[in-house]
Amino acid sequence: MRQSPQDAPQQGRGLTAIDAITALLVILLAVQVWLLSATLDAFLAGHTETALPGAIVSGVLCAACCAMYVFIKRVDRDARLPR
Repeated sequence: MRQSPQDAPQQGRGLTAIDAITALLVILLAVQVWLLSATLDAFLAGHTETALPGAIVSGVLCAACCAMYVFIKRVDRDARLPR
């Protein structure tokens, strides 16, 4: 199925949004991996007070990444729908 010329800007906006959210996801996941490794290192060194805050922040980052994934799926679906 061919797309009409007026569908191209909508698809372009969708792809731009997907690219931006993907870049943000990569950054957030890198921060989450760093946070978990730093928290685990501190916990194994005997600083048990850092375990709970690290786990809570990691859970918040995970929830944010999941929400962004759902957003990407919705934008992708909307960009592919014929108008």
